[in-house]
Amino acid sequence: MENSKIKVAAVFGGRSVEHEVSIVTAMQAFESIDRDKYEIIPVYIDKSGRWLVDKRLEKIENFKNLKLSGVKAPEYIFQASPSVKVLAPQGFLKSFFNKIRADIYMPLIHGTFGEDGTLQGLFEMAGIPYTGCGVAASAIGMDKIIQKAVFKDAGIPVVKYSGFLKSEWENDRGGILKNVEQTLGYPVFVKPANLGSSVGISKAGNIKELENAIDIAVNFDRRIVVEEGKENIVEINCSVLGNEALKVSVCEQPIKVRDVLTYEDKYLKGGKTKGMAGLSRLVPAPINEELTKRIQEMSLKAFKAIDASGISRIDFMARPESGEFWITEINTLPGSLSFYLWEKSGLDFPDLLDKLIELGFERHKNRQALMFSYDSELISKTAGGIQK
Repeated sequence: MENSKIKVAAVFGGRSVEHEVSIVTAMQAFESIDRDKYEIIPVYIDKSGRWLVDKRLEKIENFKNLKLSGVKAPEYIFQASPSVKVLAPQGFLKSFFNKIRADIYMPLIHGTFGEDGTLQGLFEMAGIPYTGCGVAASAIGMDKIIQKAVFKDAGIPVVKYSGFLKSEWENDRGGILKNVEQTLGYPVFVKPANLGSSVGISKAGNIKELENAIDIAVNFDRRIVVEEGKENIVEINCSVLGNEALKVSVCEQPIKVRDVLTYEDKYLKGGKTKGMAGLSRLVPAPINEELTKRIQEMSLKAFKAIDASGISRIDFMARPESGEFWITEINTLPGSLSFYLWEKSGLDFPDLLDKLIELGFERHKNRQALMFSYDSELISKTAGGIQK
Protein backbone atom coordinates (compact mmCIF):
# COMPACT_ATOMS: atom_id res chain seq x y z
CA MET A 1 0.00 0.00 0.00
CA GLU A 2 1.20 3.52 -0.85
CA ASN A 3 0.61 4.82 2.68
CA SER A 4 2.80 2.12 4.18
CA LYS A 5 5.85 3.33 2.29
CA ILE A 6 8.56 5.26 4.10
CA LYS A 7 8.60 8.85 2.85
CA VAL A 8 12.16 9.91 2.03
CA ALA A 9 12.80 13.58 1.27
CA ALA A 10 15.98 13.66 -0.82
CA VAL A 11 17.56 17.12 -0.67
CA PHE A 12 19.95 17.97 -3.51
CA GLY A 13 21.42 20.84 -5.52
CA GLY A 14 22.24 23.63 -3.10
CA ARG A 15 24.27 26.86 -3.02
CA SER A 16 27.57 25.14 -3.68
CA VAL A 17 30.17 24.91 -6.44
CA GLU A 18 29.36 21.18 -6.35
CA HIS A 19 25.73 21.84 -7.31
CA GLU A 20 25.82 19.78 -10.51
CA VAL A 21 27.64 16.91 -8.78
CA SER A 22 24.83 16.80 -6.23
CA ILE A 23 22.21 16.56 -8.99
CA VAL A 24 24.04 13.55 -10.49
CA THR A 25 24.25 11.81 -7.09
CA ALA A 26 20.53 12.41 -6.54
CA MET A 27 19.60 11.03 -9.96
CA GLN A 28 21.60 7.88 -9.26
CA ALA A 29 19.82 7.44 -5.92
CA PHE A 30 16.40 8.02 -7.48
CA GLU A 31 17.12 5.39 -10.12
CA SER A 32 18.27 2.76 -7.63
CA ILE A 33 16.08 3.17 -4.53
CA ASP A 34 13.46 0.48 -3.89
CA ARG A 35 10.15 2.07 -4.91
CA ASP A 36 8.19 -0.72 -3.27
CA LYS A 37 9.53 0.38 0.12
CA TYR A 38 10.04 4.11 -0.28
CA GLU A 39 8.14 7.11 -1.56
CA ILE A 40 10.66 9.67 -2.80
CA ILE A 41 10.06 13.38 -2.26
CA PRO A 42 12.59 15.23 -4.44
CA VAL A 43 13.61 18.51 -2.79
CA TYR A 44 15.77 20.58 -5.11
CA ILE A 45 17.56 23.62 -3.69
CA ASP A 46 18.47 25.87 -6.61
CA LYS A 47 21.57 28.04 -6.78
CA SER A 48 19.71 30.99 -5.24
CA GLY A 49 18.68 28.85 -2.24
CA ARG A 50 15.00 28.26 -3.08
CA TRP A 51 13.55 24.89 -2.02
CA LEU A 52 11.54 23.42 -4.92
CA VAL A 53 9.46 20.25 -4.69
CA ASP A 54 7.98 18.39 -7.66
CA LYS A 55 7.98 14.75 -8.78
CA ARG A 56 9.37 15.80 -12.17
CA LEU A 57 12.59 16.82 -10.41
CA GLU A 58 13.51 13.13 -10.35
CA LYS A 59 14.36 13.25 -14.07
CA ILE A 60 17.79 14.41 -15.26
CA GLU A 61 16.36 15.75 -18.55
CA ASN A 62 14.52 18.46 -16.62
CA PHE A 63 17.83 19.99 -15.52
CA LYS A 64 19.08 21.07 -18.95
CA ASN A 65 21.17 24.19 -18.32
CA LEU A 66 19.72 24.10 -14.77
CA LYS A 67 16.68 26.03 -16.04
CA LEU A 68 14.16 23.28 -15.17
CA SER A 69 12.94 23.15 -18.77
CA GLY A 70 9.17 22.80 -18.85
CA VAL A 71 8.90 22.37 -15.05
CA LYS A 72 7.38 25.08 -12.90
CA ALA A 73 8.17 23.52 -9.55
CA PRO A 74 6.50 25.18 -6.56
CA GLU A 75 8.71 26.75 -3.89
CA TYR A 76 8.48 25.31 -0.38
CA ILE A 77 9.65 26.40 3.05
CA PHE A 78 11.00 23.91 5.58
CA GLN A 79 9.31 24.56 8.93
CA ALA A 80 11.89 23.43 11.46
CA SER A 81 9.84 23.58 14.66
CA PRO A 82 9.85 20.10 16.27
CA SER A 83 6.07 20.33 16.61
CA VAL A 84 5.66 20.97 12.87
CA LYS A 85 8.70 19.80 10.83
CA VAL A 86 7.01 19.89 7.44
CA LEU A 87 7.63 21.28 3.98
CA ALA A 88 5.04 23.98 3.33
CA PRO A 89 4.46 25.69 -0.04
CA GLN A 90 4.56 29.49 -0.30
CA GLY A 91 1.21 31.22 0.24
CA PHE A 92 -1.25 30.84 3.13
CA LEU A 93 -3.90 28.68 1.42
CA LYS A 94 -1.32 26.54 -0.36
CA SER A 95 0.61 26.18 2.87
CA PHE A 96 -2.50 25.10 4.76
CA PHE A 97 -3.62 22.43 2.28
CA ASN A 98 -0.43 21.14 0.64
CA LYS A 99 2.03 20.49 3.42
CA ILE A 100 4.44 17.60 2.95
CA ARG A 101 5.59 15.52 5.90
CA ALA A 102 8.57 13.22 5.36
CA ASP A 103 9.63 10.34 7.61
CA ILE A 104 13.34 10.90 7.01
CA TYR A 105 15.51 13.34 5.08
CA MET A 106 18.41 12.30 2.87
CA PRO A 107 20.99 15.06 2.36
CA LEU A 108 22.58 14.67 -1.08
CA ILE A 109 24.20 18.11 -1.29
CA HIS A 110 27.97 18.07 -1.69
CA GLY A 111 29.99 20.96 -0.31
CA THR A 112 28.82 24.14 1.42
CA PHE A 113 25.35 24.39 2.94
CA GLY A 114 24.78 20.65 2.66
CA GLU A 115 27.84 18.62 3.60
CA ASP A 116 29.29 21.06 6.12
CA GLY A 117 26.83 20.61 9.00
CA THR A 118 24.47 23.49 8.18
CA LEU A 119 21.68 21.32 6.71
CA GLN A 120 22.27 18.70 9.39
CA GLY A 121 21.85 21.39 12.05
CA LEU A 122 18.51 22.39 10.55
CA PHE A 123 17.28 18.80 10.78
CA GLU A 124 18.57 18.50 14.35
CA MET A 125 16.64 21.64 15.33
CA ALA A 126 13.52 20.11 13.78
CA GLY A 127 14.07 16.81 15.60
CA ILE A 128 13.69 14.80 12.39
CA PRO A 129 15.66 11.73 11.24
CA TYR A 130 18.21 12.19 8.46
CA THR A 131 20.85 10.05 6.82
CA GLY A 132 24.61 10.41 7.04
CA CYS A 133 26.89 12.27 9.40
CA GLY A 134 25.80 14.62 12.16
CA VAL A 135 26.66 18.30 12.62
CA ALA A 136 30.12 18.01 14.15
CA ALA A 137 31.39 15.24 11.89
CA SER A 138 30.10 17.06 8.81
CA ALA A 139 31.77 20.32 9.83
CA ILE A 140 35.10 18.65 10.65
CA GLY A 141 34.99 16.56 7.48
CA MET A 142 34.46 19.68 5.40
CA ASP A 143 37.40 21.62 6.85
CA LYS A 144 40.72 20.24 5.59
CA ILE A 145 42.73 22.11 8.23
CA ILE A 146 40.69 20.99 11.25
CA GLN A 147 40.42 17.39 10.09
CA LYS A 148 44.20 17.15 9.64
CA ALA A 149 44.70 18.25 13.24
CA VAL A 150 42.16 15.66 14.40
CA PHE A 151 43.75 12.88 12.35
CA LYS A 152 47.25 13.79 13.51
CA ASP A 153 46.10 13.65 17.13
CA ALA A 154 44.52 10.24 16.45
CA GLY A 155 47.82 8.85 15.17
CA ILE A 156 46.86 8.71 11.51
CA PRO A 157 49.72 9.56 9.10
CA VAL A 158 49.29 13.12 7.75
CA VAL A 159 51.56 15.03 5.35
CA LYS A 160 53.13 18.29 6.51
CA TYR A 161 50.84 21.25 5.88
CA SER A 162 50.34 24.96 6.50
CA GLY A 163 47.01 26.76 6.92
CA PHE A 164 46.27 30.47 6.77
CA LEU A 165 43.48 33.01 6.21
CA LYS A 166 42.71 34.93 3.04
CA SER A 167 43.22 38.16 5.02
CA GLU A 168 46.67 36.97 6.11
CA TRP A 169 47.55 36.31 2.47
CA GLU A 170 46.39 39.77 1.45
CA ASN A 171 48.42 41.42 4.23
CA ASP A 172 51.61 39.33 4.10
CA ARG A 173 52.06 37.50 0.81
CA GLY A 174 55.83 37.44 1.13
CA GLY A 175 55.80 36.03 4.65
CA ILE A 176 53.42 33.21 3.73
CA LEU A 177 55.39 32.30 0.60
CA LYS A 178 58.62 32.22 2.63
CA ASN A 179 57.06 30.05 5.34
CA VAL A 180 55.73 27.53 2.81
CA GLU A 181 59.12 27.29 1.08
CA GLN A 182 60.98 26.83 4.36
CA THR A 183 58.61 24.36 6.02
CA LEU A 184 57.23 22.37 3.07
CA GLY A 185 59.49 22.87 0.08
CA TYR A 186 58.28 21.90 -3.40
CA PRO A 187 56.13 20.51 -4.84
CA VAL A 188 53.05 21.49 -2.82
CA PHE A 189 49.29 21.31 -3.32
CA VAL A 190 47.18 24.40 -2.60
CA LYS A 191 43.55 23.87 -1.63
CA PRO A 192 40.56 25.85 -0.33
CA ALA A 193 40.00 24.45 3.16
CA ASN A 194 36.26 23.94 2.75
CA LEU A 195 35.62 22.68 -0.77
CA GLY A 196 35.52 19.31 -2.47
CA SER A 197 35.40 17.80 -5.95
CA SER A 198 38.93 19.16 -6.63
CA VAL A 199 37.55 22.68 -7.13
CA GLY A 200 40.24 25.36 -6.66
CA ILE A 201 43.09 22.86 -6.14
CA SER A 202 46.46 23.45 -7.83
CA LYS A 203 49.93 21.94 -7.74
CA ALA A 204 52.91 24.32 -7.39
CA GLY A 205 56.54 23.52 -8.16
CA ASN A 206 58.04 26.98 -7.65
CA ILE A 207 57.30 30.32 -6.01
CA LYS A 208 55.48 31.80 -9.02
CA GLU A 209 53.20 28.77 -9.34
CA LEU A 210 52.62 28.85 -5.57
CA GLU A 211 51.58 32.50 -5.69
CA ASN A 212 49.22 31.87 -8.61
CA ALA A 213 47.73 28.78 -6.91
CA ILE A 214 46.96 30.71 -3.73
CA ASP A 215 45.43 33.55 -5.73
CA ILE A 216 43.07 30.98 -7.28
CA ALA A 217 42.20 29.26 -3.98
CA VAL A 218 41.29 32.47 -2.11
CA ASN A 219 38.44 32.99 -4.57
CA PHE A 220 36.71 29.93 -3.10
CA ASP A 221 37.37 30.13 0.65
CA ARG A 222 38.66 32.39 3.41
CA ARG A 223 40.90 29.61 4.72
CA ILE A 224 43.62 27.99 2.63
CA VAL A 225 45.72 24.89 3.21
CA VAL A 226 49.04 24.13 1.51
CA GLU A 227 50.16 20.50 1.68
CA GLU A 228 53.53 18.89 1.15
CA GLY A 229 53.59 17.11 -2.19
CA LYS A 230 54.68 13.49 -2.21
CA GLU A 231 56.34 12.12 -5.33
CA ASN A 232 55.79 8.66 -6.83
CA ILE A 233 52.49 8.07 -5.08
CA VAL A 234 49.13 6.58 -6.06
CA GLU A 235 45.73 7.51 -4.66
CA ILE A 236 43.92 4.84 -2.68
CA ASN A 237 40.37 5.31 -1.37
CA CYS A 238 37.92 3.20 0.60
CA SER A 239 34.56 3.71 2.26
CA VAL A 240 33.20 3.11 5.76
CA LEU A 241 29.55 2.38 6.53
CA GLY A 242 27.75 2.33 9.88
CA ASN A 243 27.11 4.22 13.10
CA GLU A 244 28.92 2.24 15.79
CA ALA A 245 29.07 -1.23 14.21
CA LEU A 246 31.23 -0.37 11.20
CA LYS A 247 32.00 -2.03 7.87
CA VAL A 248 34.82 -1.09 5.51
CA SER A 249 34.73 -1.50 1.73
CA VAL A 250 37.36 -2.75 -0.66
CA CYS A 251 39.99 -0.21 -1.72
CA GLU A 252 40.11 1.54 -5.08
CA GLN A 253 42.86 3.21 -7.05
CA PRO A 254 41.57 6.14 -9.15
CA ILE A 255 43.41 6.54 -12.45
CA LYS A 256 44.56 10.09 -13.13
CA VAL A 257 46.20 11.63 -16.18
CA ARG A 258 47.40 14.76 -14.36
CA ASP A 259 49.04 15.54 -11.02
CA VAL A 260 45.62 16.31 -9.51
CA LEU A 261 42.35 14.50 -10.15
CA THR A 262 40.30 17.33 -11.62
CA TYR A 263 36.58 18.00 -11.49
CA GLU A 264 36.42 16.83 -15.12
CA ASP A 265 38.30 13.61 -14.30
CA LYS A 266 35.93 12.82 -11.46
CA TYR A 267 32.55 13.72 -12.92
CA LEU A 268 32.56 14.21 -16.69
CA LYS A 269 34.53 11.28 -18.10
CA GLY A 270 31.68 8.78 -17.89
CA GLY A 271 28.95 11.13 -19.11
CA LYS A 272 26.68 13.54 -17.31
CA THR A 273 24.82 10.89 -15.30
CA LYS A 274 27.82 8.85 -14.16
CA GLY A 275 29.30 11.15 -11.50
CA MET A 276 32.05 9.57 -9.44
CA ALA A 277 31.01 6.19 -10.83
CA GLY A 278 32.34 7.30 -14.22
CA LEU A 279 35.89 7.91 -13.00
CA SER A 280 38.50 5.49 -14.30
CA ARG A 281 39.54 3.28 -11.40
CA LEU A 282 40.93 -0.08 -10.40
CA VAL A 283 38.70 -1.91 -7.93
CA PRO A 284 39.98 -3.56 -5.90
CA ALA A 285 43.18 -1.51 -5.86
CA PRO A 286 46.27 -3.43 -7.05
CA ILE A 287 48.10 -3.20 -3.72
CA ASN A 288 49.24 -6.00 -1.46
CA GLU A 289 47.08 -7.46 1.27
CA GLU A 290 49.08 -5.92 4.11
CA LEU A 291 48.80 -2.36 2.75
CA THR A 292 45.12 -2.88 2.01
CA LYS A 293 44.49 -3.97 5.58
CA ARG A 294 46.41 -1.05 7.06
CA ILE A 295 44.56 1.50 4.93
CA GLN A 296 41.23 -0.07 5.86
CA GLU A 297 42.18 0.07 9.55
CA MET A 298 43.13 3.73 9.24
CA SER A 299 39.88 4.43 7.41
CA LEU A 300 37.94 3.04 10.36
CA LYS A 301 40.12 5.08 12.72
CA ALA A 302 39.49 8.28 10.75
CA PHE A 303 35.72 7.61 10.68
CA LYS A 304 35.70 7.20 14.46
CA ALA A 305 38.03 10.18 15.04
CA ILE A 306 35.49 12.67 13.68
CA ASP A 307 32.52 10.71 15.09
CA ALA A 308 31.15 10.03 11.60
CA SER A 309 27.98 8.07 10.92
CA GLY A 310 26.17 6.68 7.89
CA ILE A 311 28.74 6.63 5.12
CA SER A 312 32.05 8.31 4.28
CA ARG A 313 34.87 7.85 1.80
CA ILE A 314 38.42 8.19 3.06
CA ASP A 315 41.17 9.14 0.61
CA PHE A 316 44.87 8.34 0.93
CA MET A 317 48.18 8.78 -0.88
CA ALA A 318 50.39 5.70 -0.88
CA ARG A 319 53.71 4.30 -2.06
CA PRO A 320 52.88 0.63 -2.54
CA GLU A 321 56.54 -0.39 -2.91
CA SER A 322 57.55 0.94 0.51
CA GLY A 323 54.18 0.52 2.22
CA GLU A 324 54.06 4.21 3.19
CA PHE A 325 50.73 6.06 3.13
CA TRP A 326 49.17 9.32 4.30
CA ILE A 327 45.54 10.33 4.71
CA THR A 328 44.38 13.02 2.30
CA GLU A 329 40.85 13.69 3.57
CA ILE A 330 37.54 12.22 4.63
CA ASN A 331 34.42 12.87 2.54
CA THR A 332 31.33 12.68 4.75
CA LEU A 333 28.96 12.83 1.77
CA PRO A 334 30.93 11.20 -1.05
CA GLY A 335 30.06 11.60 -4.72
CA SER A 336 27.70 8.87 -5.92
CA LEU A 337 27.60 7.77 -2.25
CA SER A 338 30.58 5.54 -3.15
CA PHE A 339 28.12 2.88 -4.32
CA TYR A 340 30.71 1.53 -6.78
CA LEU A 341 32.96 0.58 -3.83
CA TRP A 342 30.14 -1.17 -2.01
CA GLU A 343 29.02 -3.05 -5.11
CA LYS A 344 32.52 -4.55 -5.25
CA SER A 345 32.18 -5.32 -1.52
CA GLY A 346 28.98 -7.33 -2.02
CA LEU A 347 26.38 -4.64 -1.29
CA ASP A 348 24.43 -3.34 -4.29
CA PHE A 349 23.17 0.24 -4.52
CA PRO A 350 19.51 -0.40 -3.51
CA ASP A 351 20.71 -2.28 -0.42
CA LEU A 352 23.22 0.49 0.36
CA LEU A 353 20.41 3.06 0.29
CA ASP A 354 18.36 0.74 2.50
CA LYS A 355 21.22 0.61 4.98
CA LEU A 356 21.74 4.38 4.98
CA ILE A 357 18.06 4.95 5.76
CA GLU A 358 18.15 2.30 8.48
CA LEU A 359 21.24 3.94 10.00
CA GLY A 360 19.54 7.34 9.87
CA PHE A 361 16.57 6.08 11.86
CA GLU A 362 18.92 4.30 14.29
CA ARG A 363 20.98 7.41 14.91
CA HIS A 364 17.83 9.51 15.44
CA LYS A 365 16.46 6.99 17.94
CA ASN A 366 19.69 7.07 19.91
CA ARG A 367 19.70 10.88 19.89
CA GLN A 368 16.10 11.01 21.11
CA ALA A 369 17.05 8.87 24.12
CA LEU A 370 19.42 11.60 25.35
CA MET A 371 18.47 14.37 27.76
CA PHE A 372 18.49 17.84 26.19
CA SER A 373 16.70 19.72 28.94
CA TYR A 374 17.58 20.20 32.58
CA ASP A 375 15.17 21.89 34.95
CA SER A 376 16.76 23.85 37.77
CA GLU A 377 15.87 26.61 40.20
CA LEU A 378 18.32 29.03 38.61
CA ILE A 379 15.70 31.46 37.25
CA SER A 380 13.53 31.49 40.37
CA LYS A 381 16.56 32.08 42.57
CA THR A 382 17.71 35.02 40.46
CA ALA A 383 14.25 36.55 39.87
CA GLY A 384 14.84 39.02 42.65
CA GLY A 385 17.92 40.41 40.97
CA ILE A 386 21.26 39.15 39.79
CA GLN A 387 24.04 39.50 42.32
CA LYS A 388 27.31 40.85 41.01
